[in-house]
This record gives sequence, structure tokens and C-alpha cells, in this order.
Amino acid sequence: MLEQMGIAAKAASYKLAQLSGREKNQVLGKIADYLEAQTETILAANAQDLEEAGANGLSEALLDRLALTPARLKSIADDVRQVCKLADPVGQVIDGGLLDSGLRIERRRVPLGVVGVIYEARPNVTVDVASLCLKTGNAAILRGGKETWRTNAATVKVIQQALEECGLPAGAVQAIESPDRALVNEMLRMDKYIDMLIPRGGAGLHKLCREQSTIPVITGGIGVCHIYVDDSAEFEPALKIIVNAKTQRPSTCNTVETLLVHKAIADTFLPALSKQMAESGVTLHADANALTQLQNGPAALVPVQAQQYDDEYLSLDLNVKVVDSLDGAIEHIRQHGTQHSDAILTRTLRNADRFINEVDSSAVYVNASTRFTDGGQFGLGAEVAVSTQKLHARGPMGLEALTTYKWIGFGDDTIRA
Repeated sequence: MLEQMGIAAKAASYKLAQLSGREKNQVLGKIADYLEAQTETILAANAQDLEEAGANGLSEALLDRLALTPARLKSIADDVRQVCKLADPVGQVIDGGLLDSGLRIERRRVPLGVVGVIYEARPNVTVDVASLCLKTGNAAILRGGKETWRTNAATVKVIQQALEECGLPAGAVQAIESPDRALVNEMLRMDKYIDMLIPRGGAGLHKLCREQSTIPVITGGIGVCHIYVDDSAEFEPALKIIVNAKTQRPSTCNTVETLLVHKAIADTFLPALSKQMAESGVTLHADANALTQLQNGPAALVPVQAQQYDDEYLSLDLNVKVVDSLDGAIEHIRQHGTQHSDAILTRTLRNADRFINEVDSSAVYVNASTRFTDGGQFGLGAEVAVSTQKLHARGPMGLEALTTYKWIGFGDDTIRA
């Protein structure tokens, strides 16, 4: 089955690579319209997935990731329309010039070819990946989690309908519907057909892909994100940022999981934090020093366990640790962070500069929420992933991250001396 999907995707990629920007936008516009026109069909499939997932004991955080609503589906369709408005990177000349030999060379952006994506309970990923891949002339093979197979199948059917009505092969966007995990292992070895693989899920999935794939893998999306509250921070705006970073959508990878507080302000800041977190329904997991300052506050409070510094809660839970200095905060982030998104709240320019330079994450913020690490928020359109590695792409991956380049040489009967 996967062999045939690979053959179809590779053939489709050759056709997609020849499309103009106008032609690609025409397809994307039709996809957006069809997603809205067939909302009831997609939501009905999603409701079945939700019912089964709930019966199987899926966590509230994962159920939230899985759930579609009319508003969420409209937002997904609008994201596709936003991708239409973005500049097409394919064909862009990156650099070049005339050599002494008389040969004129240029480095030009081209599609990757076929992109494979393995993801879990995130049905929006289906459309995000498809729209970005089509905009950049790439075909896509998608393998969603077993919790979302009905939703993904219904969504891909809509996308393929739009493709065929525009005279393009349905093989340009395909989904592996079977929940058989053996197919994942088979997909990891389809280097004959898939040019880049992107896992979007938990640490176990990333580890599997790194160890087993014969295809280049983009890893990321595991977000043990931190906010450090410096001793110069202003309390009221700092608390607003923390609430946003923790509660705006707790099940996302850019949600803050650990709050680091300078010891000089702990006795006054932490009681204020407790009040704010109680109002937001957040449970605090505190170290010994923070417990002392938080124990009389209204927020739910438990001692933090050492291993919790390394895990994503993806829920209304927040680690709180008191640190002696900026050095202590940076050291903690280096030991427990995942190079995703980390922030400093400060009014000291020197400390902000040090944090930016010394925290080795794909996104670093000064006086802002970590929730901004998102392709749409960065102006990239719907992202295909957030990469925490350093080669090829880093941070939210938009259109350019789905291209490579080729060298082109123009001569006038030119030969090498």
C-alpha cells in the first residue's frame, strides 16, 4: 500500500513543481472554500473520533488537541487563505553572479519533492501541512494518530476533491488511514519516495524517527518552555504574561511549563502569583524555596518532583522555582529546556541581552509570552512544524523551510580551462 502511495506522491511532486504561483493559489482557495462548505461532514467525523477517544481514556489535553469546532474549522480555512497571500518562494534566486570563467551561476529555490509528516491528535495539521506543501510545490504523505483517522480521512477527501477539480492528481496529498503502527516503521524507510520527514508528537515518536528513519528528519515540537522573572520585572505586566503563556491554550507545545523567579522578589511576587493562578485554575508545583512563599496563598500547591522539570504538562499545571540569579535561571534552562521557547521578564537591558545571547533556544522572548512561537503569529502562514534542531530549519517552519535549492550555471559555450 505505502509503495503505491509513494509512487503516486513522487509523480504528483513533478507536476506540482511546474505550477505557477497563481495556479497554486487557485487550488488553495478552492480547498479553503470546500473546507467551509463541507464543515458538517468533517465535524461529524471528528465527533466520532472524539467519542471513541473519550471512551479510550484520552486525556483532556489530548482531547482538546483533537477537537474541531465550526470556529476552529473556519480558522483553519482562513489560514489556508492567508497562505495564498504569502509570497511564493519557489523560483526565488537566493544569490549568484558572474565567475571569472565567464559562467554565470545562481542559487534558486526549488521544492523538496515529497514531505512525510507523522503526527498525533492534531487534525489541523492535516490542512496546515497540505496548504504549505502545495504552496511550495511539494506532495505530502500524512500519517495522523489513530485518534484522528476519521477526521483526517474526511479532510483529505476534501483536499483531493479540490486538487482533482483543478486538474491535479489526488496523489499530491495522501493520508495513511490505517492505525497499524507497522506502517509507521515502513514509512520511515521510504527514502526512495519521501525527501523529508517531520514527526509532530511526543518524545517517543521523535526518538523513534531519529533512530529508525532512513529519511532526513526534522525534530522539534517538544516544548518544556520557561519564563524567568528577573528582580527588575514589573509585577502586573509580568503576571499577565504568565497567565497568557500558561492558560491561553495549555495543550500546545509553546505553553510555559516552568516559572523561574529571582530570589530578591520571591517573597512579594509569589503571593501575587498564587492569587492570579488560583483565579486561572492553575496548580503550582513548587520547589522548597517557593513552597515557603506560596503555602499561605489560594492556589492549589504541591511539591515539585525532580522529573517534572523535564516533562510537558500540557495542562493547567506550572512548576515554580526560586533561583539566585540570572546565571541560575540560564543554567536551569540549559539542563531542562528543549530549545523550544523561553522568555525573560525584565526591565534591565543588560540582563535581556545576556538571556538572548546565552539561552540556546529556537525562540527567545523579552517581556512577551512564549505562546507567540507559531507560524501564523510570526507571519509565516500556517506552520508545518516547530523545529528545535539547527540544520536546515529552526523554529516555526513556514514556506522557505519546505524548499531546498539548486545551482544553475549559464554559459556561452563555456568550458573549464
